[in-house]
Amino acid sequence: MSKEIVLACQSLSKTYQDGKQKINVIHDINLQVVKGQKVAILGQSGSGKTTLLNLLGGLDKPTTGKVYLSDCRFDHLSANKRALMRNKHLGFIYQLHHLLPEFSALDNVLLPLMMREGVNKAQAVKRAREMLDIVGLCHRMDHKPATLSGGERQRVAIARALVTQPSCVLADEPTGNLDAHNSENILKLINTLSDQFAISFVVVTHDYAFAKQMDHIYEIEDGHLIDRPGLY
Repeated sequence: MSKEIVLACQSLSKTYQDGKQKINVIHDINLQVVKGQKVAILGQSGSGKTTLLNLLGGLDKPTTGKVYLSDCRFDHLSANKRALMRNKHLGFIYQLHHLLPEFSALDNVLLPLMMREGVNKAQAVKRAREMLDIVGLCHRMDHKPATLSGGERQRVAIARALVTQPSCVLADEPTGNLDAHNSENILKLINTLSDQFAISFVVVTHDYAFAKQMDHIYEIEDGHLIDRPGLY
């Protein structure tokens, strides 16, 4: 029985124009992510990891190639339609949590749900509270980001990424600003949530120890995505 593919790209390339010079960032990348799978993408700074993540998430358009999200061609859609699909199918976690400083933890987690048309506010608040409880922060839901620790802020960001029940979460160096203890806690949380909700994770990282806890590891070298089976 074939596994459900939640995110995929075919022959993906991205070239930037810098004056008269063309900069080829990634070349002819093919990737499939199945339901519930945890994928790590390793690479040095400037290797194109974040560029690939932005292309997979529809935040940027490829120069050539195709991106598919839940069996729908994604990359050629308008910006508005890509935003609607992102809100329905994708969650995002960043190295810098990007929480809104004037909002409480609860309001930050609530935000993606409130962007949906015809949302029931009471049900959305209930869902946001449940997600904060799952990441162990129900007692901090009324606190603003400035009063939270780094690990707590990242857990709020994870709750925000998962509150819409996406099929896949894209994470860009989610432990990059955390100490070893908090990094381990975030890794355990990602593994638990992936298993509990059958959510796929694509995690960009430079941390080999973190990557080795994922189901599949790739590395970007010279703009190409290389399978690293010896690491998992």
